[in-house]
Amino acid sequence: MAGRAQPSGTAGSGGGAPGLLPLLLLLLSAAAIIPRGDGQNLVTEDVTVVEGDVATISCRVKNSDDSVIQLLNPNRQTIYFRDFRPLKDSRFQLVNFSNSELRVSLTNVSISDEGRYFCQLYTDPPQEIYTTITVLVPPRNLVIDIEKETAVEGEEIELNCTAMASRPATTIRWFKGNKELTGKSEVERWSDMYTVTSQLLLRVGREDDGVPVICLVDHPAVKDLQTQRYLEVMYKPQVRVSQNYPLQGLTREGEPLELTCTAFGKPQPTDMRWLRVDDEMPQHVVVSGSNLLISNLNKTDNGTYRCEASNAVGKSHADYMLFVYDTTATTEPAVHGFTQLPNSAEELDYGDLSGTSVPPAASGEALPTEPLANASLASRPDSRAGEEGAIRSVDHAVVGGVVAVVVFAMLCLLIILGRYFARHKGTYFTHEAKGADDAADADTAIINAEGGQNNSEEKKEYFI
Repeated sequence: MAGRAQPSGTAGSGGGAPGLLPLLLLLLSAAAIIPRGDGQNLVTEDVTVVEGDVATISCRVKNSDDSVIQLLNPNRQTIYFRDFRPLKDSRFQLVNFSNSELRVSLTNVSISDEGRYFCQLYTDPPQEIYTTITVLVPPRNLVIDIEKETAVEGEEIELNCTAMASRPATTIRWFKGNKELTGKSEVERWSDMYTVTSQLLLRVGREDDGVPVICLVDHPAVKDLQTQRYLEVMYKPQVRVSQNYPLQGLTREGEPLELTCTAFGKPQPTDMRWLRVDDEMPQHVVVSGSNLLISNLNKTDNGTYRCEASNAVGKSHADYMLFVYDTTATTEPAVHGFTQLPNSAEELDYGDLSGTSVPPAASGEALPTEPLANASLASRPDSRAGEEGAIRSVDHAVVGGVVAVVVFAMLCLLIILGRYFARHKGTYFTHEAKGADDAADADTAIINAEGGQNNSEEKKEYFI
């Protein structure tokens, strides 16, 4: 029996040592666990790592006494005992080993590696502290779904942005150009992953055509992750009338007038025409495409000329109110002949007065090169209104003057008549027939009258 024991003993003293090591490690792993605290001689830190990156775990001893340091995984399997790796996982690599530190790296980290890792120091009593590895998973896909590829101005469209399979859940933010908008988010959890969907309701106008809508993700595992969609908005034409000749000043009788109509829309306007409002177009007016030409202005040309443009979305117009002045007119009016009103309440809401602005160009469209020098003219009233107002004011003054003269004359006449009647008011007695009461006939009465011819020189009457 002694001979049989010797090989065993020989094996134990030679090649049997590695066989005893796992048993020793198991016994050491079962040692008493001392809670974490400030009094611990071991020091470590928690680790946060993005999936697929490298995590580094460090076990450090503040006051080394050459005690053994080992590192265990969440299943309490020994990863490293001093500088020896019992665990058959090549992703764990020794970075540094000394009496005061055991540092190990874990490559290609995955969700399954998340958890607590234990540092143990074999002192009397043994010490243990743990570090937590947290694995972050960035969104695997970021997609914007739009309700309508092409919208019409004034419509409300729905956009949805989805960030799939992230950990933790992402925060989604919306931007239209540089302006941040507010959406409504919903979170769904699948196992350890989160899918977030954000909904945005957006009412679009013509100014939104070609503007990017951006879905931006806030997540600790990724920076500047975003996707975008460009809005495509259809809108009815925006019409503007400009005066080519005369460039400035009065539209005088006998001179030419040339107007140009410009229209922008999406789709581009296909129908453009000139007409005269509330009257027929004069026969001598020449219309060529978007241009209107009157070679010899006269008073009969006075009126409102309208340019209409239409596309698949709708119709719009701009007006030019013409007033022809005499050839002798030298004073330029304060206002000239452009006028422009919104064609709908929507245009009024958008602040879209044709002739005062130019719509943004969509993809592939060129902005107009003509300066908007005449834009302010678009909001001016008709020059005839000022002329007619001045004429009406003159008429009122003349009528008022005539009425005042008549009233004054009547007052003077009343005063004169009043004074006349006041002076001739009363009863007058004369003495011509005095003494003729008893006369037999008229002749005798005249002879006997005290006021007869004999005394005619003495009879005088005075009227005061």
